[in-house]
Amino acid sequence: MIRLDREQARRIAVRAQLLDAYRPESLVAMVDHLTLLQIDPTAAIAPNVDLVSWSRLGEGYDHSDLRFALEEERSLVEHSSFIRPMDDIGLMLATAEDRMHPTTFGWLDANAAFRADVIALLAAEGPLTAAEVPDTAQVPWQSSGWTNDKNVDRMLELLCRTGDVAISGRRGKFRTWDVPERVYPPDLEVPSYDEARAILDARRLTSLGIARPTSKVNGEEIGAAGRGEHAVVDGIDGQWRVDPDALAAVDEPFEPRTALLSPYDRLVYDRERALDLFDFEYVLEMYKPAAKRRWGYFALPILHGDRLVGKLDAKVDRKAGVLRVFAVHEDFPWEPEVGDAVDAEITALAGWLGVEVGRG
Repeated sequence: MIRLDREQARRIAVRAQLLDAYRPESLVAMVDHLTLLQIDPTAAIAPNVDLVSWSRLGEGYDHSDLRFALEEERSLVEHSSFIRPMDDIGLMLATAEDRMHPTTFGWLDANAAFRADVIALLAAEGPLTAAEVPDTAQVPWQSSGWTNDKNVDRMLELLCRTGDVAISGRRGKFRTWDVPERVYPPDLEVPSYDEARAILDARRLTSLGIARPTSKVNGEEIGAAGRGEHAVVDGIDGQWRVDPDALAAVDEPFEPRTALLSPYDRLVYDRERALDLFDFEYVLEMYKPAAKRRWGYFALPILHGDRLVGKLDAKVDRKAGVLRVFAVHEDFPWEPEVGDAVDAEITALAGWLGVEVGRG
């Protein structure tokens, strides 16, 4: 059994997420290593895809880089709620059943004619937005949530997962849909389920560095799925799995930096892992009443070296051209150099956004 101290474990996690001093060569290389960018529209500061990219690439990153990779170069692709490397799309199609509730197959079968209508329309006239696709459902989608009666949206989403349609780009904020042969490579290979699952699990562990043997959030596996080297971490109960390459580099010099992270950043997305490894407590409070928030509507976790040290409560006022900083929460008393580094990163964030820093 491999034994790591907590500093080693944290540094493995930080390096794996490209949050040490090393900067990726390009956006595509970054996404290829991280395996995904989660799409979330919340833009209190910037959308998640942009925050995650800026935190790794720095001031040279521009959203137009992402648009080019998705719509012109097609080295990246939007699939369901994530942006992924185009090279991984076959793996996603091979494991589609993992991301579909059993009841959805029954709904698709009951709407065979609706399904055929959508595919035929996109083949003839795509790319189209969901609003341009007629609802010919025989059986409405039933849900207690926001998807209730959203028949076209649900059909397109499910057909994207099964590989019958693809997201070709965006028209403003709205996704455009097309048939996959006009989006995916002509030589796309879809491996067997077992092969694809093994590759995806190994790639995820590489992107995390260290993870619990298994861990899930909303049904999504965010742990090691049993892969990697068995390990224990001093002072933390239970076993871990470590990426073999990360383990081989554990004693290499660690070059730290300071970073402001999205709440959806994979360094902190597994809140229990963040608490175990970093002693970092975090809850996304945007759904809480303002009076019950401890850290803010969309507080950004703050990384300094191999420690998560606090949260930044801020919001962009685009009309005023200001990044309004309401509070910088210190999880423990900071040394002056930590405060200086965080201030410098806040200034860098404002510069990237094209605004000034304003307090309060």
